Amino acid sequence: MRRLGDLEAEIMDCLWTWGRPATVREVVDDINIRRPAAYTTVMTVATILFKKGWLTRQKQGQAWLYTPVRSREAYAAALMEDALGVSEDRPAALAHFVEQMNEDEVAALREALRAAGRRPVS
Repeated sequence: MRRLGDLEAEIMDCLWTWGRPATVREVVDDINIRRPAAYTTVMTVATILFKKGWLTRQKQGQAWLYTPVRSREAYAAALMEDALGVSEDRPAALAHFVEQMNEDEVAALREALRAAGRRPVS
């Protein structure tokens, strides 16, 4: 999975944060709070995200309402999977990753493993 570009990530972040369909105008207005962004540029990138399968869209009057296809968490998980795929020794890569986690993250990992039906090694 290719990592999202900067503007792609900003658009997805808006939609993930809001948790609802939104128009390009809403996204542009939000991005413009932090930095200038042209409506046509955001519209083009939203269309690209739609064509790549990241967004669905539904017509509302003259505008499109965009909705993410995947959650932020699914995107993060896919990036982690790709990062692990780079290593020739996945268990070693996982060990290094876990060593850098704080206690809360390790507890969350243990819970995720239990929920997945696997037992963490003690």
